[in-house]
Amino acid sequence: MKKIIIVFLTIFITQGCSTFFLREEQFIRVKESQLIQNEKPYYFVGTNLWYGAYLGASSSVGDRERLIKELDYLKELGITNLRILGASESSYLNNVLEPTFQPSPNNYNKDLLSGLDFLLNEMNKRKMKAVIILNNYWEWSGGFVAYNNWTNYGEVVNPETHPDGWKAFMNYSASFYKNEKGNEIFKNYIKMLLTRKNTFNGKHYFEDPTIMAWQLANEPRPGYSLESINNQQNYISWIDETAKFIKSIDQNHLVSTGSEGIIGSLQIDSIYIKAHQSNYIDYLTFHIWPKNWDWFNPKNVDETFTITKTNTLNYLNAHLEIARKLNKPIVLEEFGLTRDNESYDSNSSTVIRDEYYKLIFELVEDSIKNKSPIYGTNFWVWAGEGRNKNRKWKSGDSFIGDPPHEPQGLYSVFNTDLNTIILLKKHVKKINEFNYLD
Repeated sequence: MKKIIIVFLTIFITQGCSTFFLREEQFIRVKESQLIQNEKPYYFVGTNLWYGAYLGASSSVGDRERLIKELDYLKELGITNLRILGASESSYLNNVLEPTFQPSPNNYNKDLLSGLDFLLNEMNKRKMKAVIILNNYWEWSGGFVAYNNWTNYGEVVNPETHPDGWKAFMNYSASFYKNEKGNEIFKNYIKMLLTRKNTFNGKHYFEDPTIMAWQLANEPRPGYSLESINNQQNYISWIDETAKFIKSIDQNHLVSTGSEGIIGSLQIDSIYIKAHQSNYIDYLTFHIWPKNWDWFNPKNVDETFTITKTNTLNYLNAHLEIARKLNKPIVLEEFGLTRDNESYDSNSSTVIRDEYYKLIFELVEDSIKNKSPIYGTNFWVWAGEGRNKNRKWKSGDSFIGDPPHEPQGLYSVFNTDLNTIILLKKHVKKINEFNYLD
């Protein structure tokens, strides 16, 4: 009997607490170029609900009643995958998110963490999966520049006042990759979150199959221009090292970069490829932003929408080809288009946006049908029953998905956007057919 006990303990110690006694079939895995669950392909229709943990908080910032309604509504639509914010940092800039998960270095907001607990527990009840974002290249949730500021790493840059504007900001943000003190604080946060025990169900995050993946950051880039040669390698090394660190704590979950794709890689294919060649990055990500990338002008639809459709097809195909070469799955985890005439009013029409959503959905369905390695989409962004006040976000306003620095309602999908919702339901039905194959 003593020998049996010793063998049992040896197995437990060598396998680690993060893998022992866990139901393997519940987790999303990667097998060759497939996302799988329980040895079957995992295709999904998802959305971005980055503010979910904020609604889940018990303080005045939260609204659990609304969160439950939103999750119920999304479940009814067939949305099974949510990309959510699991980290935010207090910033020196304006138009940023408040409160934050990390108000100061190594100081954590218990209320927001509890809100994340609540969100994950409710998602589990609805058999939804979460992709949890751990940092941000952009300023709106604190992100890289907050860590730089905390550790006095370089001269802080305000893109609204600096002579070189966003060019200077983007290079300052990318300097974080070599900020050792900043990354030490970041890794402390990662370790805290991955080993956290959910206060609603008692599960450690590393053992919770509700989580599909940890994401290194929202839209990390190697800098602004080709001049930042050093940052290109720093960027690639940071991805590999940070993903490896996550895997050293949690081997149950996937890790992704959060990259926009080639456009977020100085428009150089090789940078995007190298960033996703890491053995610790499980699948590829890419985003499509026609207006932000100057493909689409909502005030000149006739001339620019045709270009948008062509560029979208080419961008999608380019990333599918890279995914094939790397033999990894890929997810389109952000895409969006403005409401008609760039209105922010929740009552305004969405004819062009709906046509664009339809295009995306048909391209993805056709790609899956032809055995391409794309497994899901997360549209940007679900606003649900939240409503905007035709201004940039201020503390106390409803969360509707558009980040604080953007006009509220810019890309939001409200629960009254019935035509968009009909498209989503049709797409869900098609994707579910692929899940039932084999």
